[in-house]
Amino acid sequence: MDALLTALADPARRRLVSLLAERPRPVGVLAQLAGSRQPQTPKHLQTLERAGIVTSQRTGQRRVYALRPAALRDLAAALTLLADTADQACGPQATYDRYGLSLRTERLAAQESGWADGRSFRFHRSLAGHPELVWRHLTEASLLARWWTPDDLRVSELVFEARPGGLIVQEYRDAEDVDGSDPVAGRAEGAVEDVRPGEHLAYRLSPLLPGGGLAFTAHVDLGLRPTATGTDLDPALTGVNRWTTSAPHPVIGCGAEAVK
Repeated sequence: MDALLTALADPARRRLVSLLAERPRPVGVLAQLAGSRQPQTPKHLQTLERAGIVTSQRTGQRRVYALRPAALRDLAAALTLLADTADQACGPQATYDRYGLSLRTERLAAQESGWADGRSFRFHRSLAGHPELVWRHLTEASLLARWWTPDDLRVSELVFEARPGGLIVQEYRDAEDVDGSDPVAGRAEGAVEDVRPGEHLAYRLSPLLPGGGLAFTAHVDLGLRPTATGTDLDPALTGVNRWTTSAPHPVIGCGAEAVK
């Protein structure tokens, strides 16, 4: 595919391909119709032939070129596969598009003073694990790191001191940034406010802006209740302080049942 894309990158060669799509033509006629100089046309055609896009045969003193449609169909199929992969429902591209739309909406709303005060998200989850297991996944850094970021990000630093006044630090990078050369994707800092193991956890967390200032402060409240089959989890997030126009807004994935 690389050879095909390289060959078709030149506008003059694409013009020759268009002419050959109509019918096979000799070099001289192609040069005339394409409006190019005679020495350039054979070079372009040779490049296209090496890429498998055209074929040629000599007829008397003339060399006649013809298009090989299969090569273009193969390229079209490969590009369609790429587009379909990116366009899959609830995939990363869909999340990216939703994030961009949400971010633009929030930036407009953020022009109003104090617009974020009291905004909240609440939802309910019934989990199969018992409260002690759920509690561990909410408070132990090694377990938090497995789920506390989207799939395309990885935790690069995580501190969660599960005690009143305990420190919280969450820093994450792109999942494919293995050597840390790409800028940090995000960082948040906060503190634990209430700890009742297996029953209740509350903390505040503030995402940081690139300059180090606070984007906003979120108060997170997590209630746990044992059930016959596991644990009922009731998370609630309430925003306070002004969210700046450059602050990222949480992205809710496909199928999430969040209620503002």
